[in-house]
Amino acid sequence: MSRTVDYYLAPHSPWTYLGHARFVQIARETGAQVNVKPIDLARVFPVSGGLPLAKRPPQRQAYRLVELKRFSQHLGVPLNPQPRHFPVASDDAARLIAETADAKGAGAALRLAGAILAAVWAEERDIADTAVLADLLAAQGLPAALLEASRKPGVQARYDAFTQEAIDLGVFGAPTYVIDGELFWGQDRLDFVERRLRG
Repeated sequence: MSRTVDYYLAPHSPWTYLGHARFVQIARETGAQVNVKPIDLARVFPVSGGLPLAKRPPQRQAYRLVELKRFSQHLGVPLNPQPRHFPVASDDAARLIAETADAKGAGAALRLAGAILAAVWAEERDIADTAVLADLLAAQGLPAALLEASRKPGVQARYDAFTQEAIDLGVFGAPTYVIDGELFWGQDRLDFVERRLRG
């Protein structure tokens, strides 16, 4: 019997990027159903004790760069720890992922999310730019109409609901994977995610 994973992600998170392809592979190999749920970290952090990057102490900011390089090399995933377009407004990208999941299914949303994450961390692209999002949709063979649809109030409501759901569950960062009510925070917990899914 396959399990379901609620995948709480942020489309500008380097840790979500580093774990994304591996998570997708694990889900495919285990037959897990994935619910793709983009969340707004700007709402999650204040209620969970987290701080935006710019407000973190210098020691934490410096060590974050060390860890990003370390994991990039370890996983063989190309990553620029200080990309040109970061920090970046990611709400439009998050809504686009949410609309894609609703209209085209989890597989399409996961492919698009991977492309958006790579755009930030490997390709020096600005995901706050509508033209970039349109290009990413086209590259995934997805209809341009999804971009306009993602601006509808219902999609914002879904994005808000995912964020509140995450807060209610105790999620405090991205990526977080939730299986049968159990939280796994961070791409470095994917070994535990895989074990749980394999039962």
